[in-house]
Amino acid sequence: MRLNQIADNAGATKDRKRVGRGIGSGTGKTSGRGVKGQKSRSGVAIKGFEGGQMPIHRRLPKRGFKNIFSKNFNAVNLGRIQVALDAGKLDGKKTVTVEAMHEAGIIRRVHDGVRLLGKGELKAKIAFEVTGASKGAIAAVEAAGGSVTIVALAKPEISQEDSPGKKGKAKAKSTSAKAKGKSEKTSEAE
Repeated sequence: MRLNQIADNAGATKDRKRVGRGIGSGTGKTSGRGVKGQKSRSGVAIKGFEGGQMPIHRRLPKRGFKNIFSKNFNAVNLGRIQVALDAGKLDGKKTVTVEAMHEAGIIRRVHDGVRLLGKGELKAKIAFEVTGASKGAIAAVEAAGGSVTIVALAKPEISQEDSPGKKGKAKAKSTSAKAKGKSEKTSEAE
């Protein structure tokens, strides 16, 4: 067997249809597009057009919505923590935080935080600092002698310059200054 002898099975590949090669080929001249009209031209994409009636994608009702305030938590089970402890990726003496889990490779990305779940067995005494935990997980951690602290999500800080209240006050000050200037001009003219 040599590289130049390797080939696909017979009929595995098929040549594309070469249209417009004379009337004897069966697909010459109009190339199977028919005669005249919009669809015989190039660059036409009539998607979902149903001859003038309401197309199906507009007849069907809209369903559901996307909650813009929803949070995307990483779900981490206690069994996964125990595996990381046994492998030496996590230090059981230190507080286990979201950053520590990320460094240990337990979670891939830090989204909106970590929610601790109770699946699996935790043998070590560990202190957790997470953004959420189920009742079963808290009970299991406390039974092992550990503790769970729920930490609130860090909100992005808005500088005083960007806050809408400051902008409104600044505009009000500038308009009042302009009004004062106009009143002084009119009094001088009189």
